Amino acid sequence: MKFDELHIDDVVVEGIDYSDYPDFCDAYIESATIIEDGEVRDATDEELDRLNDDRDFVYSRVIEFIY
Repeated sequence: MKFDELHIDDVVVEGIDYSDYPDFCDAYIESATIIEDGEVRDATDEELDRLNDDRDFVYSRVIEFIY
């Protein structure tokens, strides 16, 4: 499964430390919804781990959340 082929929505970001601006290195994706083949489901722990490994994705969601 490739994440670029899935629609990831309802992303919940945790661990945002504003004193760590602009890095936000402690932030992580707590939960997300995956829409795959028209079906909506919660992301699995493995998928969340993979999302959190993509620091660019996490950072973009942090910026989206705070602004």
